Amino acid sequence: IPSMIFWGPPGVGKTTLALIISQLLKRPFYQLSAINAGVKDVREVIDSVRGSGMFSQGAILFIDEIHRFSKSQQDSLLGAVERGTITLIGATTENPSFEVISALLSRSQVYVLKHLEKDDLISLVDTSIQKDEELKHLNIQVKEYESLLRLSGGDARKLLNILELVVSSLPSDDRTITNDRVSDIIQNNLVNYDKNG
Repeated sequence: IPSMIFWGPPGVGKTTLALIISQLLKRPFYQLSAINAGVKDVREVIDSVRGSGMFSQGAILFIDEIHRFSKSQQDSLLGAVERGTITLIGATTENPSFEVISALLSRSQVYVLKHLEKDDLISLVDTSIQKDEELKHLNIQVKEYESLLRLSGGDARKLLNILELVVSSLPSDDRTITNDRVSDIIQNNLVNYDKNG
């Protein structure tokens, strides 16, 4: 597979997609966050891959928030990407044409990921209620989804956080989710957690 840049808003599954690719291809997976990693961290991963022998060739290096890497940090990836020592998968919420150096961009495929659609978000809620280790035992009924979906803004991670907050705030004898209940719970939590704590 080629090196790739996943460009999309938060919560659309960029990290999850990179993990799925590495698992399907049975390749070693290394993950760095551009927020707290530097050239030294990149070199350590590349040296580790080289030192592991031929079975690690094509190891996947996932860099979250790659747009935060400086030019020199991005330059440190070029040789390993060109030789195939690593397959780079970068994730960014910013337009890679402006944030990723052209040499790295020309060696990568760019995939644009979009907010999840209504049906995807509903499916995520239903699957979570049925399969999550905590939620599946709580007898949760979802009568209305609109408030959950609106508040999530298409962000799967945010949706799951809202669902967890709503469920934990409902009485144990009536865990029925409605638009009004979701709105009330979220509004009350916003008041409880203002800037003064």
